[in-house]
Amino acid sequence: MRKAILLLTALLTLGTTAAFAQAWRSETAVRALQEEHSRAGNNLNSYEFFPIYDTPAPKGYKPVYISHYGRHGSRSNWGGKAYNNVIATLEAAQQESLLTPAGEMLLQGARDVLAGWDGMDGRLSQRGAREHAAIAERMYKRYPGVFKGEKNARAFSSTVQRCIISMNSFTNSLVRQNPKMQIRLDTGEKFMDYLDNEKGWERMTARAMRKSYEWLRDVPDDSLGVLSTVFTDPEAARKFVKSARQFTSDVYDTAVVAEDFDIEEDLYSVLPFDAIYRRWAQNNMFLYLGHCNSVEVGMERVPMAKSLVEDIVNKADEALTEGNYAADFRFGHDYPLMALASYLGVEGVGERLEVDEICQKWFGFWNICMASNLQMVFYRNKAGHVLVKFLYQEQERKLRGLDPVVGPYYDWETVKANLEGYKR
Repeated sequence: MRKAILLLTALLTLGTTAAFAQAWRSETAVRALQEEHSRAGNNLNSYEFFPIYDTPAPKGYKPVYISHYGRHGSRSNWGGKAYNNVIATLEAAQQESLLTPAGEMLLQGARDVLAGWDGMDGRLSQRGAREHAAIAERMYKRYPGVFKGEKNARAFSSTVQRCIISMNSFTNSLVRQNPKMQIRLDTGEKFMDYLDNEKGWERMTARAMRKSYEWLRDVPDDSLGVLSTVFTDPEAARKFVKSARQFTSDVYDTAVVAEDFDIEEDLYSVLPFDAIYRRWAQNNMFLYLGHCNSVEVGMERVPMAKSLVEDIVNKADEALTEGNYAADFRFGHDYPLMALASYLGVEGVGERLEVDEICQKWFGFWNICMASNLQMVFYRNKAGHVLVKFLYQEQERKLRGLDPVVGPYYDWETVKANLEGYKR
């Protein structure tokens, strides 16, 4: 960590190239990445919990119902090629006593990541299960009145295993708090139409990838820097490193999932900071351009969340009218959640931005980390009037372009009338 901070300080002092100081150079991101390297993984960053503050509800209003969409928890990534390449390269160098202590640390870390992956792509880790259990426990303790007594709730999951297990961990945690609760669990292809609507995603993601590469073409990438950190003799080690750029990329791909497996070693620490930053910025732009409210393509991507929004509205109105359910829980994926937050205009994640604003104002490591979640908490008074409060990552959020009644509390009928607020 100390070495990485020294590299960062040198980078900031020297200024590197003029290109590195353009719109995508974000001092907020630099500080956040310096504080915690694992954030460089963006949507692979493990869930970060920050202290909760609740603005008091207007007098006479009590929480009566919660609508929720949660991304699955921390998971393995896809394929083991990067981990195997790092291990093979370092083991060959180790045979000739060319590894520094940092190189030895990286080798063991890569072995641990490979063991955690174990040939299973997208597998929920134990950390991922704990994330959902903790979120559910905090929800219960925050709103005990919603769940107290013999209450019923519904939970629907994507058919993908990591989502099903996340749902199980979340709902088990709630039942541990109140054994009288009855929660109906369900999954199936029918629910995928709104939980994980993939129609048109491939085209969007391809465009986003091209755009992110285009904007970051001139960002410096010190691929050679890692060699002096990992090897005692970088020149001698070059015979084991066919491509410094590929090796740097493989180290990064190994580091981004280490925390998801509860590996405590900071594998990023062997990388020069500009290599970390470049890969963070590229992925950050890709996520926002492909799945959020971007000026360039948002009007194509965001409407794809309509079926999910309709499900939220319909179930909420049913629960508020008939009183049969205290909560509805949905467990899905990162891309639908980003589109949902953009459709609703949730402050922070759902902002409408130009390309050159993205890395200044939108940060994937907080906006779409593992176990990201949107909670809509509904309040009602004795006259039957309904207010709703939006929580994203368990934090109060306002809606873009819509005035609340007070604080973060919105009139539910007004929210429904503005559900296409993303168009503004």
